[in-house]
Amino acid sequence: MSYSIKTNFVIIQIKLSLGQINLELFVSAFNENSRVKIPTILHLARLGFEYLSLKDANWDTETNIFTDVFLNSIGKINEGLAEDDAKRLLDEISLSLDNEDLGKAFYERLTQKSGVKLIDFENFDNNTFNVVTELTYKKDEDEFRPDIILLINGMPLVFIEVKIPNNKNGMLEERDRMFKNRNTNKKFRKFINITQLMVFSNNMEYDDGSPLPIEGAFYAAPSYHKAIFNYFREEDELDLAKLLSSEDDSLENFVLKDTNLVGIKNSAEFLTNKNPKTPTNNICTSLFSKDRLSFVLQYAIAYVNETNGLEKHLMRYPQLFATKAIEQKLEAGINKGIVWHTQGSGKTALAYYNVKHLTDYYQNKGVVPKFYFIVDRLDLLIQAGKEFRGRGLVVHNVNSREEFARTIKSPQAIENDSGKAEITVVNIQKFENDPNVVRNTDYNLNLQRVYFLDEVHRSYNPKGSFLANLRESDPNSVKIGLTGTPLLGDDVNSKLLFGNYIHKYYYNRSIADGYTLRLIREGIETSYSLSLKKALDEIKILKGNADKKEIYAHHKFVEPMLDYIVTDFENSRTMMNDASIGAMVICDSSDQAKKMYEIFTEKYAVKSESLDMGFPMAADKAMNYGDKKKQEIKVKTAAIILHDIGTKQDRKDWVDAFKDGKIDILFVYNMLLTGFDAKRLKKLYIGRVIKSHNLLQALTRVNRTYKEMRYGYVVDFADIQGEFDKTNQAYFNELQDELGDEMQYYSDLFITPVEIEEQIGEIKDALFHYDTQNAEIFTQQISKINDRHQMLAITKALNTAKSLYNLIRLSGNYDLLEKLDFRKLTMLANRAQERLSLINTKEALEYSADTTNLLNVALEDVLFAFTKISEDEMVLADELKNILQKTREGLAGNFDQKDPEFISLKEELERLFKKKNLNEVSKEEMEKNIKELTLIHEKSKELERKNNLIKAKYENDAKYARIHKRLMEKDPLTDSERKLFEVLCELKEEVDNHILQNAKILENESYVDKMIARMVIVEFKKQNLPLDLDKSKRVINLVTKEYMNEYHGRIA
Repeated sequence: MSYSIKTNFVIIQIKLSLGQINLELFVSAFNENSRVKIPTILHLARLGFEYLSLKDANWDTETNIFTDVFLNSIGKINEGLAEDDAKRLLDEISLSLDNEDLGKAFYERLTQKSGVKLIDFENFDNNTFNVVTELTYKKDEDEFRPDIILLINGMPLVFIEVKIPNNKNGMLEERDRMFKNRNTNKKFRKFINITQLMVFSNNMEYDDGSPLPIEGAFYAAPSYHKAIFNYFREEDELDLAKLLSSEDDSLENFVLKDTNLVGIKNSAEFLTNKNPKTPTNNICTSLFSKDRLSFVLQYAIAYVNETNGLEKHLMRYPQLFATKAIEQKLEAGINKGIVWHTQGSGKTALAYYNVKHLTDYYQNKGVVPKFYFIVDRLDLLIQAGKEFRGRGLVVHNVNSREEFARTIKSPQAIENDSGKAEITVVNIQKFENDPNVVRNTDYNLNLQRVYFLDEVHRSYNPKGSFLANLRESDPNSVKIGLTGTPLLGDDVNSKLLFGNYIHKYYYNRSIADGYTLRLIREGIETSYSLSLKKALDEIKILKGNADKKEIYAHHKFVEPMLDYIVTDFENSRTMMNDASIGAMVICDSSDQAKKMYEIFTEKYAVKSESLDMGFPMAADKAMNYGDKKKQEIKVKTAAIILHDIGTKQDRKDWVDAFKDGKIDILFVYNMLLTGFDAKRLKKLYIGRVIKSHNLLQALTRVNRTYKEMRYGYVVDFADIQGEFDKTNQAYFNELQDELGDEMQYYSDLFITPVEIEEQIGEIKDALFHYDTQNAEIFTQQISKINDRHQMLAITKALNTAKSLYNLIRLSGNYDLLEKLDFRKLTMLANRAQERLSLINTKEALEYSADTTNLLNVALEDVLFAFTKISEDEMVLADELKNILQKTREGLAGNFDQKDPEFISLKEELERLFKKKNLNEVSKEEMEKNIKELTLIHEKSKELERKNNLIKAKYENDAKYARIHKRLMEKDPLTDSERKLFEVLCELKEEVDNHILQNAKILENESYVDKMIARMVIVEFKKQNLPLDLDKSKRVINLVTKEYMNEYHGRIA
């Protein structure tokens, strides 16, 4: 169903899946409690986190710091600290959490090791560790409840969200709710700022073939915007016998009773998921065992000043294990080695994390470290310096032999007045063969120099003097070589210079972890090849025996090449449905790059001043939505990056503008082929053959992850296939030497021709029966499909066709080209996705799968499309979205969905979205609908308030709250709610105790029914509430059903 508000200024389209489905909410057949949450809590308890019941606890609702635990713990780890001082410290923390700094000030205070400590890192076991569940994070009317919270010294530093396996939408919806609704809500600012780490898990093994993190256990840092889900693959052999305490049956009974879940104690799912090797328990062991948690809090967190503001980053797991491996080498007396981490895996960040870690490592030995980051090009010096400064290091740039000689001979480790950690970034390009530059025989035994040498596969010739003199200047210095490509070739053997590998992380694993993309190599059309050949022939006639460089820079050759690039890139933006992607052209020569930029400026560049202003001029005529989208994909801006064009600052500004999306295409020759990172760069046009390492470096400029794209694209003008095959074989050989039996984990950087053919075949098969020329007929055809797998195949085919657009065009599959209008692919793919979502929802309803959040699914899909918009209309749109969200969350969170009042509210909501012929409504009518939604929301809030009051009476046991309500509704069991409460409380205590003593009785429902019947009669008689036969059956049936539903995970 689609609502459209039409005014002079705006078209607002709201797509809702309501009205086509029966809006029912069910409890999961295998719920999160038995399958994930309670087993995880018990596992954390075995890791040393004491379970803390909320019933008797005391916490500050402004920060969720458990005040009693905090004051006692801070007093314990800071001997002699007065209680008043501890209370003032608590007030200071609360104040710092109000900062708009993503918790940076709090984190710095948290990890402070001098003065009054918040955490004792020297004796980590001296701290207080607790785990709690369902702690409400609440401010005014807004609230959310993470499943599990970890406290250190009473401070809620970690929370864990769990979902059941095979929940189709649970992980992504939870991520979206967290980062779209909660993290952006300033009311939750203190809660987000105090949180250091989040884990999201659906207790499944990772699906390495999935482009989205929807299966597995992931960790993330808090963010005010969108955060990154990180994989964690344990590399150490963890000794669980040492890390985990024995299972404690009395603790298990306490947790089950405290959470009112005694009925699951002997369920098969619960027993299975107590296994310490489940995916959720695995990531908890990896991150929250004491030593690992201490390491993560101290060294694995970085605040980074990015273009769009401050971000909080976490170590990726390969960075963590590389850091630990460096420490192990140093402990073994080895002071050199190589870290091979594929391009895009964050080598500069790795160096930063090691500055933090090795500073403490050496200071604990009474030694002061001094850090250097060595590069071989000026642009890499600038980029590395920027990245280190963005992470808070003081950076000294060295670009001359005199500066380097001075810093080498300086006996001081820290040369800044602030005392902050620092690093010296050195560009050796101009003096790597100077025999005297690094000579210094007066080295300080209490000063440890640590050199990180970037891109060691290409930069350090053993015949030169730099490395020899670097070693001579300080034989005790630590030299860590960094490379993103294997050590290929015979001219320079980096392993002889730097030692063996310390740690390795290959691009196939990086692709599986979602940090980098696979690449698709695209050739060029035959028609264009012929036009180029014609141009070359004409130039040869004109120029005679001119050299190749001059011919390829001639305008007759360059112009058709540029035309092809611009047309192809605009088509790619259309196919990917994303005008924000950028392109780079690697030219045959600097002359060709200059000619290409000159022609682009004359032929394609926008001449209007409005380009520089960044927004349309006031006199511009308003465009409709479709025209605006067409205009967005147009290529209008470009920059040329050559060493002799512009100043250093100009080139920096142009590169930054490209990264920010203000420039469409970069023309380059040698610059930016390595060390240049721009996530939006998704199309690379290669105009010359590039050799070995440099080829791999250049190709991987487009392999960074960006939005939800699956591939990076390389358009091959120079036929690099042969050179790539040669380089890839060398990579393969290097891997073979290093991996041996692990070769099964190796995969090509490029998607292979065989895979492409298979995918094209799947597209043909999936779309064979459907009319893809007429979107309306196509929609009618797929609307008759009810089989999820069939619809999934169609959706996958359309999305794959978008990704492989040029490959299909170039592969000679003309029948497929005739069948598919690729400009309609986005529309068809969207229609297919809508149908698939509806089938998923219906299927969930029919089979009682996990649809606890079905209302979330039904009301989440709100899509607004604006051209020009007035203030009051924007307010209306925001109001509608907000009230939808609040109504959704209010009803979805109701634990008693058989309540007549709840059913009435649900029916009101259905009625609101099922009005006849409501394809278009006026602004006034929509305002009326908002008022009705607001009324439903207010009623749902009042119902929730009353429900929570009665649930609180039963120590938050939803089972007995529902029983109480049923017995007081139609034909009340008694006139006194108080008496009913008293008897049900006694009954609850008796039944729970019997089940905990022998959980297996729930396997026999007949026995349970008889046991409960006996207890009901006894307890009601004690409270002078005699029951006749019908009333007895009514009570017994309600109580038995609640416990059996809990045991089996059935609908409540």
